[in-house]
Amino acid sequence: MKNVRDVIGIDVSKKTIDATAYQSEHHAVFTNDRAGYSKLLKWANHQVGSDSYFLCFENTGNYSLKLSVFLSESGVCYVEESPMRIKRSTGLTREKTDKLDSYMIARFGWMYREELQPSHMKPQIFQELGRILSLRDQLVKDRSGLKSTLKENKHLLSSPSTDVCCKILERSIKHIDKQIEALESQMKTLVKTDDTLRQNYELLRSVKGVGLILSCQLLYHTSNFIKFSTWRTFSSYCGIAPFEYSSGSSIRRRKQSHYIGDRKMKTLLSMAAVSAIQSDQELKKYYHRKLEEGKHKMIALNNVRNKILARSFAVIKRGTPFVNIAAVNY
Repeated sequence: MKNVRDVIGIDVSKKTIDATAYQSEHHAVFTNDRAGYSKLLKWANHQVGSDSYFLCFENTGNYSLKLSVFLSESGVCYVEESPMRIKRSTGLTREKTDKLDSYMIARFGWMYREELQPSHMKPQIFQELGRILSLRDQLVKDRSGLKSTLKENKHLLSSPSTDVCCKILERSIKHIDKQIEALESQMKTLVKTDDTLRQNYELLRSVKGVGLILSCQLLYHTSNFIKFSTWRTFSSYCGIAPFEYSSGSSIRRRKQSHYIGDRKMKTLLSMAAVSAIQSDQELKKYYHRKLEEGKHKMIALNNVRNKILARSFAVIKRGTPFVNIAAVNY
């Protein structure tokens, strides 16, 4: 996007969107619906001219999803960027308004216009998979909260009110269990609707420690292993790739993972690593060998997490299920 004449930054909120053209610094406010999006494009064409600009805005979840869908359908070039990356590019700011935010987003787009790539909507099947995964995560959190409350109530003195509360909580937990099972069943059905997705899902399930949820999360975040070319780049995205930290002759820290990353994927990979250590003899020996080398338990566990990612990407690249060579030789 090197030949653009201007960048229009958009700050998306629940009801309105603020738009600012960077070069002219013209600002306008539109409603966050399809009627407002149509007026936005007319205003942009009047300010800059058709096909000589691109829109830049933050990924704000459901608030920006409708705008992304509309722009994709209209064939308008846009960039949907991470809020953290935009925030870190603004420098020191003391004031915060929607108008100023839209200008800073436009400034970011103009500064990095030669590096940014146009965004595209994920296929419908991945949008559906993402919604199911998100709802399931919310139900799991709600169930954990109810279980914690139930445990606390059982420690109280036995009384009619306590007994009734416990029964209600138990019924609620069972109901959520059924809803989670229904969502997981829908996930399996959805994956089977696409041949390539189904094949990659089955390949991932052949890797020790990779279950239903982690498989679907990997397929969703990698867009069926198209978005990330290697397991190392995806490991960096998840926040489990170690990086060097040194400066001059005095600062020499050990390599460690950066705190910025996808926490959900990091947690799922941790659970997969713990499971794999118990069920896979090769990974169990690998984990204990790292401990014997003097590495901390969490560093050894992180090595197993990366091992699982490497295996997952390898089976997809080869197109054949994972085979535990150590177990076969045994």
